Amino acid sequence: MRVPYSWLREYCDPELPAEELAERLVMTGTEVERVEVVGPPRPDNFVVGKVTEAVQHPDADRLRVCTVEVGDGGPRTIVCGAPNVAAGQTVAVALPGARMPGGEKLRKAKLRGVASEGMILAADELEIGDDHEGTLVLDDALAVGTPLSQVIPLAEPVFEIEVTPNRSDCFGVFGVAREVHAVTAAPLGAEPWAQDAPAKGEGSVEDYAKVTVEVPDLCPRFTVRVLKGVKIGPSPLWLQERLAAAGQRPISNVVDITNYVMLLTAQPLHAYDLDEVPGGELIVRTARAGERMTTLDGTERELDPEVVLVCDRDQPSGIAGLMGGQVSEVSDQTTEVLLEAANWNGSNILQTSRKLGLRSEASARFEKQLHPDLTLRAQAIACKLMVELCGATLVPGTIDVAAPEPSARTLRLRGARVTAILGMEIAQGDQVGYLERLGFGVEVAGADLAVTVPADRYYDVTREIDLIEEVGRLHGFDRNLAATLPNVGEGKVGRLNRTQRLRRRAEDELRDLGFDQVVGWSFTDPGQAGRLRIEEPDERADPILVANPLSDEGAAMRTTLLGSLLDVAARNLARGREAVALFEAGAVYLRGAPPESGGPLAGDFPGNTPAPVTEPHRYGALAVGPPAPRSWRGGGEPADFFALKGVLEALAAGLGCPPLAFEPAVEPFLHPGRSAAVSVGGAPLGWLGEVHPLVCRTWDLPAAVGFEIDAAPLLAAATLGEEEFEDVTTFPVIRQDLAIVAPVDVSYAQVRDAVTAGGGDLLQRVELFDRYEGTQVGEGKVSLALRLEFGAPDRTLADEEVSALRAAIATGLEALGAVIRGAGGEDHGGET
Repeated sequence: MRVPYSWLREYCDPELPAEELAERLVMTGTEVERVEVVGPPRPDNFVVGKVTEAVQHPDADRLRVCTVEVGDGGPRTIVCGAPNVAAGQTVAVALPGARMPGGEKLRKAKLRGVASEGMILAADELEIGDDHEGTLVLDDALAVGTPLSQVIPLAEPVFEIEVTPNRSDCFGVFGVAREVHAVTAAPLGAEPWAQDAPAKGEGSVEDYAKVTVEVPDLCPRFTVRVLKGVKIGPSPLWLQERLAAAGQRPISNVVDITNYVMLLTAQPLHAYDLDEVPGGELIVRTARAGERMTTLDGTERELDPEVVLVCDRDQPSGIAGLMGGQVSEVSDQTTEVLLEAANWNGSNILQTSRKLGLRSEASARFEKQLHPDLTLRAQAIACKLMVELCGATLVPGTIDVAAPEPSARTLRLRGARVTAILGMEIAQGDQVGYLERLGFGVEVAGADLAVTVPADRYYDVTREIDLIEEVGRLHGFDRNLAATLPNVGEGKVGRLNRTQRLRRRAEDELRDLGFDQVVGWSFTDPGQAGRLRIEEPDERADPILVANPLSDEGAAMRTTLLGSLLDVAARNLARGREAVALFEAGAVYLRGAPPESGGPLAGDFPGNTPAPVTEPHRYGALAVGPPAPRSWRGGGEPADFFALKGVLEALAAGLGCPPLAFEPAVEPFLHPGRSAAVSVGGAPLGWLGEVHPLVCRTWDLPAAVGFEIDAAPLLAAATLGEEEFEDVTTFPVIRQDLAIVAPVDVSYAQVRDAVTAGGGDLLQRVELFDRYEGTQVGEGKVSLALRLEFGAPDRTLADEEVSALRAAIATGLEALGAVIRGAGGEDHGGET
C-alpha cells in the first residue's frame, strides 16, 4: 500500500518529517517498509510558465521553438518536442539548475543550433503519470512564475506500507490517517464520506437498475447507484498526481474516481456502462461448470461452480471481487454509469484468486474480509466526485441488497487484566484516549471499560486480548515498557537438553571427519523420487504435496536427504571442484511412518488425504571423488563403501554408541552388492552404500557413496556424558590373531557378535584387519582375520584362561558354520 504524504496530511497532519513518522508507525505495529520520494528531489527551479509563441524549428520537423514567460528574468526560449505545445498554454517549466527525478541537473543546451533555456515538462517527467506525448497543460488561472510546488506536490514522500492481514483498515488512506492520529494525537479530519452527493436526477434508481443476489452467503451486501449525464475525460491534475504517487495509472475520470475511492476507504468499486447492461439488471450467482468469460485484462478464463460472478441478463460481466469483464466496461462513449459497491466472502475471493491465478488491488482487500458498512461509505464519496468532476447527475436512491449485518460487538476490558498482561500500569484515562483515537466506542464501567468495536476493525478485534494489544502498542512498548529479565527462579540457568547436546556433537564429529555441512531445501519437486528410482509401495515415493508452492521445483516435501546432497554435489562439481565430502542434518517428511521415526503429527495438507505424518531428524553424508589429494606417497583413490563405513563407525564411536551392525540390503538408489542396512543395538538406523550408476548419471556425477541414518535411535544408543570412571591397570594384555573361515553369506557382524559373546568380559577389543576370498579357502567361503585383545583389571591372565575363552569362541562360531583356521603368536604386551 503506497500512501502519499500530502494525501495523508489532508486528513491528519502530524507535522513530522516523513522518516520520523515512519519510525513512529513501525514502533507501534504498522510496518513501513520504506519512504520513497516521487518526483524531483528538490522543488527549486520548477515554475509555472506561459507559452506566448511556438514556431517550427528551422532544422527539425519534430521540434518547436517556444517563447515562455516564467516571471522574473523575462521570457525564455525553450525548444520543445511535444506535438501539442501551442501559444497561450499554461505549462510546467523546469529552469536551468533544476534537478530532474533521476537526479540529473538541467543545464542550458543547444538543440539543432537553437539555444534552449529550460524544459517544458510532460507528466512522466514529474512522475505524476506516464504520458510523454504531450506537455502538461495547467489551469490558465495560475500566475506566471508561481512555484510549481504550490500547484502539484513535488519531492513527494510516499510511505510504502506492508499491511498485515488483520489490518484491512490500513488498505485505505483514511485508515492510515486514523492510525497516525492514534499514534501522534494529531487532529483527525472529518470522515470523507460524511457528506453525500445531492440526488437531482429524475425518477429513482429502481427505474434504471435491478439487482438479484442468489448467493447471499457469498455476497453479504450489494449496492448500486445510477449517474446520468456523465462526461468521460481526463481526470484533473491533482487526482492524476495522487493516483500516480499511489502506484495507479490514471485512465479516465470515472475509472480514476473508483480507484481513488478504493485507495481512500479500502472499499473497491466497479463502474458499468449502464447502456451496455441489458435492462440495467445485475445477477449475482455462481458460475456454471465450464462457463467462460473474458476479463478486463483480455484473458479468457474458464470458471467452476465455486466462482462467484456478477452477470447481466445474457452473460457474465465480472468475476466477483477480482476483475470486471469487457462487456460493460466504461468507454469514451459512456454517458450513464451504474456504480457498484459490494461486499464479498473473503475466503471465497481468496480461493478464487488462487485458483484462477488472478490477483488485483480489489481482491487483496476483499480477501481480508471487509465489513458490509464500507459499501455505502464508498458510494457517497464516489458519487460526490462524479458529480463534481464528470458533470454527472445522481439519480435518487440506492439499491441495497443486504443479508443481516453482523451484530455490534462490545468487549469488556478489565483494568487489572491490562496490568497483568502488559506488566505495567496504564491509567484508565489513557486507555480510553488510545481506544477512542482508534475509533472504538468506550464507556467507563468502574475499573473496567465497555468497548464497542468499529466496522473498520470488526474482523480484527474480537477478544479482550486484542484490546490490550491496542492499548499497549499505543502506550509505547519501546518507550514505556521497562526491560526486565525473565523470572526463572534463583540459581536456574538455561542449558541444552541431552538430545540437543548430542545432535550438536554429531555434527561436530562429522565436521571433524572432513565433511562440510550443507543446508538443503525441505521442499523438492514431486519427480525426485523417480530420479532416485524409488517406486511404490515405498513410502518415500509418495511425498506430501505443498498446498501453495512457490514453484514446481518446490511442490513437495522431501522424503530423503540424498536428493539435496546430490544437488549440492553436482552444483559444486559443475563449477570446477574435483571432490566433495558433504553432510546434512535435517528433517524429512513421511506419511504414516512408525513412531520410532520421530513421532506422529496431525497432518492435513490440501490435495492429500489427512494421515499421520512424521518429521524424523536424520544425518546424511555423501562423498564424491578422493577424500585426500594424490601425493608421491600414493592416495587419490575415490571414496568407496568402506571409506564411508569407517566414517559412520567413527561417528558412532564419537557419540559413545556400541558397535554398529551392517547387513547386506537393497536400496533402489544404491549399487547392487555395495549397500548395507545399518543398525545399532538391534534398532534400525538407515542405509550405507555406493550410489547407483544410473542415479549418478542423472545428476551428472562420476560416482558417489553415502549414508543416511535416523538420529533418534543413534542418539538413544549414545553414552556420551554417561561414561563411568575406569582405573588405568598395570596388568598386561594378551593379543591374538585369529583366521576364521566362514560361509560367504555370513556377515562380519554375525562373526563379531559370536566372538564377543564367547570372549565375555575379558575380551576387551575385536578388530578386523583382513578379508580374503579365493581358492585357498574354498568356493563359497571367506577368510576373516581378527585381532583380539584380552585383559583383566586385577590380574595378569593365564594362558589357560585365554585358551578357554578361545574354545568358547570356536563353539560360538560353529553355530554359524565357521571355523578357526589358525591362531597367530601370542603377545603379552604391557599396554592396556
